[in-house]
Amino acid sequence: MADGAQHFLDSFKDPAAVARYTEGPRRFVPGLDGLHRMTGLLLAEQVPEDAHILVLGAGGGLELRALAEAHPGWRFTGVDPAGPMLDLAADVLGPDAHRADLVEGYIDDAPAGPFDGATCLLTLHFLATEERIRTAAEIRRRLKPGAPFVAAHGSFPQGADVRDRWLDRYAAFAIASGGDPEQVAKGRQAVATHVAMLSPEDDEAVLRAAGFSGVEQFYAAFTWRGWISYA
Repeated sequence: MADGAQHFLDSFKDPAAVARYTEGPRRFVPGLDGLHRMTGLLLAEQVPEDAHILVLGAGGGLELRALAEAHPGWRFTGVDPAGPMLDLAADVLGPDAHRADLVEGYIDDAPAGPFDGATCLLTLHFLATEERIRTAAEIRRRLKPGAPFVAAHGSFPQGADVRDRWLDRYAAFAIASGGDPEQVAKGRQAVATHVAMLSPEDDEAVLRAAGFSGVEQFYAAFTWRGWISYA
């Protein structure tokens, strides 16, 4: 694992960080609820009403809850390396927790499937390019032929003359959404230092290199992008 990914994994094992996790994504990710809704709709274009969905990076449970509430016939296998975050996911799922098998680990620890569809939200940006390609390829290997895969994560222009401007916008949105300026500044610095962001063009290339086809961007919000593609 890259040092940057380990830095953030360690934070997701900190009890105080886990306790306040559900406040964070909506402050940093514009339109998070809409992203979750669109993810479900894109999967539903292809998967059956009793679909089995693989959710990589399932800790926290926000997307699991959104998908479970909108699609009552689906069941899930959620994978995350941080055990405390999976405990939080089970709590967030509440009465739907029985519909999700939660696995502590990485993509290699996920069952072989084959799954009807998969998601990986707010996660792949923690991985360096080659590991990102390998992880996406392992997701694809666990999907039925033609199954949809929705990925969304930090992705913005990486040129030396523009990267800082986009990181400033990332921070400005969080502050405007109620984030503490001092904590947001620390978060911005952590992202700048530890997260190996790619440009949207390079992120699309990762999906193609992993064997996915029909790659289409469906979501763009400041420093975030989302794609639908097919195994």
